[in-house]
Amino acid sequence: MKIAVIISLLVCSLSSFGQGTQDVKKQWTLEDCFAYAKEKNISIKTAALSKDAASVNYEQSKSSRLPNLNGSASQNLSFGNSIDPITSDYVSQKVNSTSLGISSAVTLYQGSTISNQIKQNKLLVDQNSMFVEEAQNNVILSITEAYIQILYNKEGINVAENNLKASEKEVQRAKLRLDAGTVARKDYTDALSQAATNKYNLIAAQNDLTKQVLILKQLLELGPDQDFEIAIPLESNAAEVIPNKIEVYNTAISKMPEIKASQLNVAVSQKELDIAKGGYLPTLSLSGSLGSGYTNTQDLSFSDQLNLNFNQRVGLSLSVPIFNRNQTKAQVQNAKISIDKAQIDLQTAQKDLYKKIQTAWENATASSEQLVSAQSAKEAAEESYSLAQKKYELGALSTTDLVISQNTYTNTAQNFIQAKYLKILYTQLLAFYQGNEIKI
Repeated sequence: MKIAVIISLLVCSLSSFGQGTQDVKKQWTLEDCFAYAKEKNISIKTAALSKDAASVNYEQSKSSRLPNLNGSASQNLSFGNSIDPITSDYVSQKVNSTSLGISSAVTLYQGSTISNQIKQNKLLVDQNSMFVEEAQNNVILSITEAYIQILYNKEGINVAENNLKASEKEVQRAKLRLDAGTVARKDYTDALSQAATNKYNLIAAQNDLTKQVLILKQLLELGPDQDFEIAIPLESNAAEVIPNKIEVYNTAISKMPEIKASQLNVAVSQKELDIAKGGYLPTLSLSGSLGSGYTNTQDLSFSDQLNLNFNQRVGLSLSVPIFNRNQTKAQVQNAKISIDKAQIDLQTAQKDLYKKIQTAWENATASSEQLVSAQSAKEAAEESYSLAQKKYELGALSTTDLVISQNTYTNTAQNFIQAKYLKILYTQLLAFYQGNEIKI
């Protein structure tokens, strides 16, 4: 009997443990978000589909060197005076004829247009690969910003919750003192006002967190009903060294996909010029065909006529452009303009990259300096607020002065949190532009 009871207790314990394990929600690390988004994000998928389309065009252009092959069959019935389509004789009777054939043609030379088109399509495949990488980078940066913003909001909520708890206790003390007649009603209403303000600030902070979670979930393509919770990373005491911005830029210019894509765009435009110039050169083509047929004007069987009427043809054709109403000239001019525009786009991309790095460097430097002063201000304000609370408990400080002390501490705490996460964000951005992984 005792053994049965023990077994039952063990089963219940194991069931409870299993149920508790199932209730544990997944916590998403920053690396989890990156890996998931690379597979699910719509922007990345769209860029990948464009690359697939470019690959299809590239493979098709390589087949342009191959000859085509076409089969044909026709059945004709004519009355009266006509030319027999099989024998080419002039006849005055009803003609029932069948024609069968196969033909092929291949372009031997077309001003290197085919070769240049193949090279251009290969460049487009490479360029679209850069677009995929750029889309991934944009999503990674957006996820990083949203993730850090969530961490910032969570700390802000902790500050707001602590302030609300403290102000609610102050309301209770003020009410007791008001009932005892030791303070004026204004002290009590000041405490009520501060508690309401802190409640408002908490709700606002929670709302900001909800918005940022939604932004991150949408970047991950998660459904609105799917639970989501990020993992809180362990804080590192190691100081982030801010690198030289010129060194960051020189590294980024050789690594960032948007620069490589712009460089490839120049090469694509140059190939377009080569293709356009091919319009000035002649085209040489080779063609051939096999055919046979049957007609009722010949007193032979169908198979005999197919053997008798079997014919072969092979031919070369040369087309020399003389004047095409300046179409080729216009294409060449437009191609040269496209090259100039692509080079300007490259310069613009380089300027935009430097601007991003300059901004990140300035913000990282500023937030690093602000963090030191913000920490000192927070520690001093926290100590001052702690002393103010003790004085208030002893009745040696008015509610108004306590509210001022609490607001000062709240502002310094928010400034410290903001500076801390701004420094994390911008130092990680600088590391990212150097080709390093983002880690928080």
